[in-house]
Amino acid sequence: MTKLAKYFAPFLPMLVCAVFLLALQAYGDLSLPEYMSDIVNTGISQQGIEHAAPDAVRESTMEKVRLFLNEDDRAAVDAAYVLLPAGDAAVQKDYPGAGEGVYVLTDAGKKSIADFEAAFGKAMLVLGTLVEPNPAMMLAAEAENLPVMELPPGMDIMTVLSMMPAEQFAEVRAQIDAMTEQLTDTILIQAAARYIKAEYEAMGMDIEAIQTGYILRKGGQMLGLSLLIMVTVVLESLLAARIAAGMGKNLRHDVFRKVVGFSNAEFDNFSTASLITRSTNDIQRVQQMLVMLIRVVIYAPIMGVGGVIKVLTTNASMTWIIALTVGIMLVVVALMFTFAVPRFKKVQKLIDKLNLVMREALSGILVIRAFNTQKHEEEKFETANQNLTKTQLFIGRIMSGVFPVMNIVMNGTMLLILWVGASNIDAGSLQIGDMMAFLQYTMQIIMSFLMIAMVSFMLPQASVSAVRIAEVLNMPITITDVPEEKQKKFDSKKKGLVEFRNVCFKYPNADDYVLRDISFTAKPGETTAFIGSTGSGKSTVVNLLPRFYDVTEGEILLDGVDIRDVSQKDLREKIGYVPQKGLLFSGTIETNLKFGGDEITDADMEKAAEIAQAVDFISAKELKFEEPIAQGGTNVSGGQRQRLSIARALAKKPEVYIFDDSFSALDFKTDAALRKALNKELHDATNLIVAQRIGTIQHAEQIIVLDNGYMVGIGTHDVLMDTCEVYREIALSQLSQEELSGKRQAGKEAPAHV
Repeated sequence: MTKLAKYFAPFLPMLVCAVFLLALQAYGDLSLPEYMSDIVNTGISQQGIEHAAPDAVRESTMEKVRLFLNEDDRAAVDAAYVLLPAGDAAVQKDYPGAGEGVYVLTDAGKKSIADFEAAFGKAMLVLGTLVEPNPAMMLAAEAENLPVMELPPGMDIMTVLSMMPAEQFAEVRAQIDAMTEQLTDTILIQAAARYIKAEYEAMGMDIEAIQTGYILRKGGQMLGLSLLIMVTVVLESLLAARIAAGMGKNLRHDVFRKVVGFSNAEFDNFSTASLITRSTNDIQRVQQMLVMLIRVVIYAPIMGVGGVIKVLTTNASMTWIIALTVGIMLVVVALMFTFAVPRFKKVQKLIDKLNLVMREALSGILVIRAFNTQKHEEEKFETANQNLTKTQLFIGRIMSGVFPVMNIVMNGTMLLILWVGASNIDAGSLQIGDMMAFLQYTMQIIMSFLMIAMVSFMLPQASVSAVRIAEVLNMPITITDVPEEKQKKFDSKKKGLVEFRNVCFKYPNADDYVLRDISFTAKPGETTAFIGSTGSGKSTVVNLLPRFYDVTEGEILLDGVDIRDVSQKDLREKIGYVPQKGLLFSGTIETNLKFGGDEITDADMEKAAEIAQAVDFISAKELKFEEPIAQGGTNVSGGQRQRLSIARALAKKPEVYIFDDSFSALDFKTDAALRKALNKELHDATNLIVAQRIGTIQHAEQIIVLDNGYMVGIGTHDVLMDTCEVYREIALSQLSQEELSGKRQAGKEAPAHV
C-alpha cells in the first residue's frame, strides 16, 4: 500500500476528519459501559444515592457523625454543609419528617465532595452499624456482615462517649479505622448508601423518586451518546467511501492514461487480460482495503488501548484474563496466517490466467468451432478455474475457521470473567456493575484484536494488488517527448516529406535486428509501397514512422525534422494510419469516422466515406451514419470494417497516409475503385502502402522490396521486374508471365495509381 501513498494526498483533510470521528466514536463506545455500570451500581444497588456523603442530613445525625471525624475532615464537612433551622420553609417542604434542623450540602460542597466523602461515608457506616438502634440500620449492618452494638435501654451514644476516657475513645476509633480500611471506595459508597437511605427515609424524602430520577438521567445520557455514535458511524462510512472511491477513480484514471501512453515495447510486458485485471479487480481490492484501514486499523487500536485503560479503572483484579485471551488469539492467528498468506499471493496470478483463457476463447470462438476444439478449450478453462477455485477454497476454509475459534475464545473468556467476578462479588470486593463493565471492556479489547487480525488477512491480498498496480504506474515509458523547450517545429515547405536514413531496428530485449540499413525518401504526391515475404519487416517499417517503436540506429525525418525532436501529438497529427486489422470502436459510424478530431465536419465524413467506397453499404443501413457499431465492429463484415477504417483516416486529411495491408479484405472490384479514388483525391499527400498483392502496388511511383529485414530492391514495377529477383518471384507467384507483360504495357500508357 505504501507504493500508492501519494494517492492519499488529495484526501488528507477528509482522512483527518475521519480520524477525529473515529476518536469520537471510540470515546462514546468506551463510555457506554461506565454509564451501564453506574445504572447498576448506583441506580439499582444504591437506589440513586451517588456519594457516601448525603445531600442532606438531620442536625442530630450530623452531630453524631462529627464524633467520628478528625479535625481536617470535620473542617471540610463544616465548610460543605449549611444548617437550615427546623422552622425553615425549605425543611418543611423537602424534609417533612425531619422534625429538627437539617444540614444541606451546598453547591461548593458538591464540587469538593471528594475531599471528605470517604471519611463521611465511614462515619455514616460506623454510626449505622455500631450505635443506631433502628431496624433499617440493623438490617443494613447484617447485610454488610458488620457487628452491631446494642446499648442498654435509655442510654445513647452521646452518653457513652461522654463517659469514655480519651485514650479509650481513641482506641475505639483506631479499631473502627482498621475495620473499614479494607473497604474500597466503591464498596464504601455502596455500604454507606444503605444508611444514607435510612437517613433520607427518616427525613421523609422520596427514595423512589431519587432512584427513578437518577436512572432516567443516566439513561438519557446513554441514549444521547448512542445517537452521537450513530452519527459518527454514518459520517465515517461516508468519508471512508468517498476517500476509497476517489482514490480508486484516480488510480483507474492514471492506470488508463499510463496504458494509453504505452508503446508496443511496454505492452510486451503485460498481457491484455492482466492489464484489465489490474485496472478493475486489483483497484477494487485496494479500495476495499482502504475502507477497512480507515474503519478498522485506526479505530481498533484506539478501542484496544482505551479498553485496557478503562479496565484498569474498574477495580476488578481480573486483567490476567485479558492477557490469557490475547495470548491464545495470537497463537491461533499466527497459525492461520502462516498457512493463508502464501495463497493470497497466488490468487491474482490465477485470476489473470483465467481471464486470459476466457478472453482467448471469446475472441477466437469462430476458429474454435471451425476446428471442433470446444472440448479442448473447456478443459483449458476448467484447469484454470479449478486452480483458482482450489486456492480460494483453501483460503476460505482457513478464514471460516477463524470465527468459530474466536467465538470459543470469546465465550470462554466471558464465562471465566463471570465465574471469577461472581466469586469477587460474593467476597464483597467487587460490585456487579463493575463486573459488567469489565466484561464489556474485555469484549471490546478482544473485538479490536479480532478486527486487526481480519485486516491482517486482507492486507496481503491488497498489498499484492497494490504492487501489481504500481508495476503499471511505474513502468518506464521508452518513447517520450523531448523537453518542450527543445522541441522543434516541422518545416512548412516540406509537407509530407518522409526520409529514412540508415535505419536499423531490433525489438526490446531481442538479440537480432529486424531491420538493417533502411534508407529511402517518400515524397508528397507519390506512393511508396512495401512488399516482401511474411516476416520481412514491412509492417515494422511503417510502424516506426508514428513512433510506435523508436529506431535503434539511424533516423527518420518528416518534413525535414527528426521525428524524435517533435512532440508525439504534433507528429501523429500529420499521419493517417490504417492498421492491418480494421478495428472499430463501439458507438456509431459517425463517431468512428470523426474519431480523428472534433474539427471533422459532416461534409468531410461523407467525402471520406465516398472515397473509401463505403457509401453504398452505409446508405443501405436504416440509420445511415447513425447506425450503431458494436465493440470491435463485430456487427459489420471484414471488408466493411476495412473501408470504414480507411474512411476514418481520410476524414482526418493528414499529410501522410499509412496503409498497413489495408486492402486485403477487399474484393478486386472494390480494391480497384478505391485505389482509383485515392489516386484522384490524395494527389498532394504522401502514401505509404504495405501490401501483399502485386496488383495493389504495381503502379506506385516507388516500390521497396524487403527480405529478412534488408532492402533488396527499390524502384518502379518495371524496374524491379528487371533488377530484383525477390520481387520477380512474388509477382510470378501471383500473376502469369502474360498477365505481367500486359500490365507492364498498360502501365506505360496509364498514369501512376495507388
